[in-house]
Amino acid sequence: MIESTMAEVMIAVMPFHGHVAPMAAVAEAFIEAGHGVRVYTGSAHASRFAALGARVVPWRAAADFDEHDLAATFPVLRGRKGPRQMLANVEHLFVRTGADQAADLVAAFDEQPWDVIVADGLSLGSHFASELTGTPWVTVSIVPLAIPSRDLPPPMFGLTPATGPIGRLRDRALRALARVGSSRIQRAYADERRRAGLRQNSLTFDEACYSPMLVCASGVAELEFARSDLATHVVFVGELTRPRHGDAQLPSWWGDVEASAMPVVHVTQGTQNVDPHDLIEPTFGALGRQQVQLVAATGRAADPSLPFPAPPNARVAGVVPYDALLPRTEVVITNGGWGGVLAALAAGIPLIVAGGDLDKPEVAARVAWAGAGVDLRTGRPSARSVLRAWRRVSTDAYYRANAKRLAARLAEHDGPREVVEHALRLVVGTAST
Repeated sequence: MIESTMAEVMIAVMPFHGHVAPMAAVAEAFIEAGHGVRVYTGSAHASRFAALGARVVPWRAAADFDEHDLAATFPVLRGRKGPRQMLANVEHLFVRTGADQAADLVAAFDEQPWDVIVADGLSLGSHFASELTGTPWVTVSIVPLAIPSRDLPPPMFGLTPATGPIGRLRDRALRALARVGSSRIQRAYADERRRAGLRQNSLTFDEACYSPMLVCASGVAELEFARSDLATHVVFVGELTRPRHGDAQLPSWWGDVEASAMPVVHVTQGTQNVDPHDLIEPTFGALGRQQVQLVAATGRAADPSLPFPAPPNARVAGVVPYDALLPRTEVVITNGGWGGVLAALAAGIPLIVAGGDLDKPEVAARVAWAGAGVDLRTGRPSARSVLRAWRRVSTDAYYRANAKRLAARLAEHDGPREVVEHALRLVVGTAST
């Protein structure tokens, strides 16, 4: 019955590259299965979804923005980094756009109803639109789960769960501190519910980001901290994006990598907060004299140039196609983007993670907790700390063995297809009640 059900699907995607890539894979899976697909996202990413065959619903009431110049639309974000940036981003980008996102979505529903709304985990407007239209809502968690738990520290600290009575007391105190620190976000959430015409509820914003019906979490359970209160409607679906031939062009210097007999170390600055001084520069300082082939990705495809010289053993590009690079790579040094981390782990590659802000510290903590790499505990490490971590990861078989263990678990999944299957079960189950 599930296979024969053709659904009208609304996919809501926050307009960030890191959100768009996995949700594009989900959209493509729905389209290939024959379902009707609309995608609600910002103008910068509309063409990507249109090329898949989806009908694009643009941000209209919600203020469209350029992820590379957030301050142009949200001046309050100018000059912020670290925890201050995380709190400001959450409040202004993700919470205070919620009612306007919902207005756009409800207008699209009035024009043509959908059977289910499938949204990335930071699309608050989807939560509101589901309530306003009475339709099923699926959360696709494209970053590590941040569902509050009585067993875990709050997610903003990048900490692994404590053990023992004193450790549990620490985590309880941190949860109380987090509630105080996020009071502005909670007030913003209440304001947006009022603006959307919804009654107040007892949820915190962290809880409100996740559907009470179905959460499809990227990754595998072995990368998630153990907790006793994980809801049964949370399912792990593995990777949402896998490296594919043609995702990006090979750089002109690729032949140098193919010809090199030295082990390849890949350093990536990610796609958000792409200041190369943060991670690429200290990596060059650490490994520029080592017998390795460095391959650096700046995250800026239009202008990959660096404000400092690259050592002779380094090659630099804005992006490097992972289908070609990862099979040759021994170690990945990353700022902690979840999609890139999963790609490396799926290839059995151990990691060094410099997670500085947003969800990155949580990613770094999970990698270290799973034994698949080293958490540098900062987004701007010193060259010395990068060198020490590289020596550990490249010489201790423990890290590679755990990376390969996780690769085997990730290989068991087909993330986008599983999201489709779980969502259709929800649609069928909702229709039969």
